[in-house]
Amino acid sequence: MTPKPEKARILTIFGTRPEAIKLFPVVHALEADPRFESMVCVSAQHRQMLDQVLDIARIVPDHDLDVMQPDQTLDALTATLLTGLGKVMDAVRPDRVIVQGDTATAMSGALAAYYRKIPVDHVEAGLRSYNIYHPWPEEVNRRIIGAMASLHFAPTRTAADALLKENTDPARVHVTGNTVIDALHWVTARIEAEPALADGLADLEARFAGRRVIGVTSHRRENFGEGMRGIAEAIRTIAARPDVAVIFPVHLNPNVRKVMKEALAGLDNVALIEPLDYPNFARLLDLSDIMLTDSGGVQEEAPALGKPVLVMRETTERPEGVEAGTAKLVGTSAAAIVTELSTLLDDKGSYEAMARAHNPFGDGKASARIVELLANEIGYEA
Repeated sequence: MTPKPEKARILTIFGTRPEAIKLFPVVHALEADPRFESMVCVSAQHRQMLDQVLDIARIVPDHDLDVMQPDQTLDALTATLLTGLGKVMDAVRPDRVIVQGDTATAMSGALAAYYRKIPVDHVEAGLRSYNIYHPWPEEVNRRIIGAMASLHFAPTRTAADALLKENTDPARVHVTGNTVIDALHWVTARIEAEPALADGLADLEARFAGRRVIGVTSHRRENFGEGMRGIAEAIRTIAARPDVAVIFPVHLNPNVRKVMKEALAGLDNVALIEPLDYPNFARLLDLSDIMLTDSGGVQEEAPALGKPVLVMRETTERPEGVEAGTAKLVGTSAAAIVTELSTLLDDKGSYEAMARAHNPFGDGKASARIVELLANEIGYEA
């Protein structure tokens, strides 16, 4: 039996804004626990948007690969990540590695750790759409991580059941809740204590007072091209209503920006704005009546605030929201999006049924559970 270290060195790896949001509560919990030495490596797969979260969460990475390059291919990105993260692991020599979700950073971090026989622990494990091209390439990234993970921290019972159906050892699978709810509770408390952190939308709140606000996020690779044009057309159509306003933090990717600017620039009740930092994004969720998104995290965050979510995808690896009634798949057809938005705007019963549905994604205590499970795995006493 391997003796437990006096302090277990945990290397947490992430590279994108969504990963940072979902992992900063875990990093905070590790830093507060004397049984662990917490180290953080960021890839900066998304530089600017990542840095916003690091700043608000007060996390200073121990290692920063800064890999973001314009128009880099997935294979070039993966090669850079794999070698770069491997060098960090050789220098740090962690006892365990934590990754989250389904990004290229997470998959490459897990693979680099596996090559060194370092146990990999997967936060938000077990999500499946069962379509390798939706979401692309995330569905396969997540499955690859699952094949190597030591501990699988499933956010829901559905995610855990998906892992068990793949013959994952039941002793390795733990339902923890989703850490995004921990993050939302944390940032909401920060905003209450420091309101100025989330005052970036004050002008838009005043400008759109009295209108139903639709918050929009869109960035999925599988929606580039025809899908983005359908989304833009739907927003343009629904914005013709005098009772509606749209607030759309536009992703930095030019495949999103070009389409949305051409279709929506100049409309009085459509605000195309720069990506928001995390406190102001939490404020957007709170301000919005409906969230229209192709993001994964928004499907989890918005229901925690009682906001219906229309998901502009053909499939979702988060079916719990659809089953609970907090989210609805609408695809990227302009006609379908407009129909579903109109139903929520005009039918009070339909709106309230989604707004009041139970959020299945957790209670805000996932990070504490994860850290205790890590301690148990290593052999520490509570």
